[in-house]
Amino acid sequence: MNTSDKIRKRIKDAGARFHSNDNISAYMEEGDIDKLQEEVQQGFQQVLQALVIDTDNDHNTQETAKRVAKMFLKETFSGRYVPVPRITAFPNMGYKSLYTTGPISVKSVCAHHFQNIVGKCWVGIVPEEEVIGLSKFNRLVHHICERPQIQEEMTSQIAEALKEYAKTENIAVVVKAEHHCMTVRGVREHESDMTTAIMHGAFSKDQALKQEFYDVCLSMKGHSGN
Repeated sequence: MNTSDKIRKRIKDAGARFHSNDNISAYMEEGDIDKLQEEVQQGFQQVLQALVIDTDNDHNTQETAKRVAKMFLKETFSGRYVPVPRITAFPNMGYKSLYTTGPISVKSVCAHHFQNIVGKCWVGIVPEEEVIGLSKFNRLVHHICERPQIQEEMTSQIAEALKEYAKTENIAVVVKAEHHCMTVRGVREHESDMTTAIMHGAFSKDQALKQEFYDVCLSMKGHSGN
């Protein structure tokens, strides 16, 4: 039984899900990443052969399968295979108003065509009893982005994770991204972005707060003219 089959069995035995945008680190054992990398390398070598590429004599592609496997397991899709980064929380000393952070870089991959999703994320929060370290927003967003997925689900996952770790329902998330499955294939529309927004807690009930968040977002870096 190869390593991927062993991991798949552990997940199924636990009754858990292993969709493309799920984190499966709880079912990984020491050394599994390197073994998976070898397995993916063998599989991608077969893809190159099926594309009729002479990897024996073409110096450009002799190490491509190895590079792609390492990239998938340890970089592009690492958010599936490693645990959530440690999120530091501090007591909130009385701040009960909006604060916003961003833009946070979004580098993900479309699950439909395995093409890049590249963009930015802005987060708004009205804290309650605790606040989390500023860099932890970036780390959490990056961890969730590094998986094959669609933008709508990614935005929802970011919002749900922030509710859990920031211990507040008052979360707003906006993601604006370019999809290479739209720009380098298909319609090849190079001026199209996709924007998704999730509003929880006070942001879903208080129109003035939601507008304040949008106004602050537009004043920050990452928009035309900024």
